[in-house]
Amino acid sequence: MNHSQQATGSRHDDDAALSEFLASLMEYTPTIPDELVEHYLGKSGFQCPDVRLIRLVAVATQKFVADVASDALQHCKARQAAVVKDKRDKQQKDKRLILTMEDLSKALREYGVNVKHQEYFADSPSTGVDSTSREE
Repeated sequence: MNHSQQATGSRHDDDAALSEFLASLMEYTPTIPDELVEHYLGKSGFQCPDVRLIRLVAVATQKFVADVASDALQHCKARQAAVVKDKRDKQQKDKRLILTMEDLSKALREYGVNVKHQEYFADSPSTGVDSTSREE
């Protein structure tokens, strides 16, 4: 088999895989509703009657949100590990992870999204925690 025949065969395999994937999107119900995706695509000037494409955008958005959330979790764990290191003499009673805007901002920055929040934003690990359970 020469090089052009291999490229043609490979392209055919890729086309078949893409067709199969697009067909599977018809049976898949993404976390993000089709109507919401259509709304935001419409706001950006994109109109498409093909449900498969709408769902492909929904799946890509879902993946992006999951990646950002995972990265924000890693930033949160690293920040809280640094706090525990600073307070070696105190036993940390509460093992809950508290995601802050700082964690989310750092994760989004890695994807080229800059988030600025107002100065009055309540962004403290103790925000919303009952004062009797706070470690002071």
